[in-house]
Amino acid sequence: MRPRAARHARRLHTHRTLRGVALATVGLLAFGAAGAAATFTKLQGNVDRVDVSGLVGPEPTPSTTPDPDDPSAGTPVNILVLGSDQRDGVNGQIGGKVEGMRSDTTILVHISADRQRVEAVSIPRDSLVDIPSCQMSNGKTSRATHGMFNQAFATGWDMGGDMASAAACTIRTVQENTGVPIHHFVVVDFAGFQSMIDAIGGVQICIPNAMTSKDAGLYLEAGNQVLDGPTALAFARARKGKGVGDGSDTNRIGNQQRLIAAMVQEVLSKNVLTDVPQLVSFLDAATSSLTTDSDLSLPSMTGLAYNLRSINPSNITFMTVPWAPAASDPNRVEWTSAADDLWENVAQDLPALGEQEPAPTTTTAPATPTTPAPGASTPPQNAAPTTPTPEPTKAAGREAFSATDTTAVCG
Repeated sequence: MRPRAARHARRLHTHRTLRGVALATVGLLAFGAAGAAATFTKLQGNVDRVDVSGLVGPEPTPSTTPDPDDPSAGTPVNILVLGSDQRDGVNGQIGGKVEGMRSDTTILVHISADRQRVEAVSIPRDSLVDIPSCQMSNGKTSRATHGMFNQAFATGWDMGGDMASAAACTIRTVQENTGVPIHHFVVVDFAGFQSMIDAIGGVQICIPNAMTSKDAGLYLEAGNQVLDGPTALAFARARKGKGVGDGSDTNRIGNQQRLIAAMVQEVLSKNVLTDVPQLVSFLDAATSSLTTDSDLSLPSMTGLAYNLRSINPSNITFMTVPWAPAASDPNRVEWTSAADDLWENVAQDLPALGEQEPAPTTTTAPATPTTPAPGASTPPQNAAPTTPTPEPTKAAGREAFSATDTTAVCG
């Protein structure tokens, strides 16, 4: 594992109080004193929690000493977000019944210690990585191997038979290949994702060309669209079809990143975090879709969200771990040397892509009006204005982009 640079924790003694006030205010405004306790209990009970602490093993050396009043205050937080492909119950009705459980989407979310920067790094499921030996909750142990990244989750589920084993094996795989400690994990299923989208009234996104995917149930015309829950899920799942892309998982990652960025903009633009009824509705949908580690309680999630309330959307960055076609199999990918730098920066709580040099600034004195020389021509007063330079478009999935960047053009 890469060593992490030592950092000094900030002790925020008032943080727990503020977090409690935020929760209490939401409940009191929405339902009154009696309803607040019931709302909190319901939201807290929505989340499925599993304890993976005994299965993951030691994480890379932490950089700070936790604050006993708030373990995450003043420290970076790394959350592994997994999209569940479980096909039973309601999820089976949405995606079609398939035995077992797989995870097609994995995003490592890094939240900086000062809560002013969020970086979401997508890990392609086809990445060839070292998968360590994993201990299962039933006492079984898998063998270490070299294979596709999403094999870790499948191995844990198939051999251990539960979410704890699947998540723990994925966390171990991430930590072994990146040197980044994973503090929490979140698993989101199909049904819950749809509910989250519908809870905010849909998501507006630019669809640059018509898209059709029979496998995913996606049928979209080109233009600015507002996607409801089922359509947004189909957009996130689509890999093959007309106008969808090249059929690769890495292409699908780009669409998923664009969708999540649009969700962030939707939540911020609609002031969901301050509109109490809508916030409660969104939290109800979000918590109903989650399985998390036992340490990620509702107060912890609320405290983290409270500290992120002032983040600038331009500091929320989406990216994919640098990759290239694998030498052993062109249908698989392997991480390039640039990935080493990215993971090192994340582990050290530095900007994942390195410190960006500020644009040079120059001070120019106001121009002094001049009188044209005799006989010199002057531009006509009704001359056409200069055409503005088009805003650069970032290729989602291939290039890093922020929540405010343009990733598609719709006229």
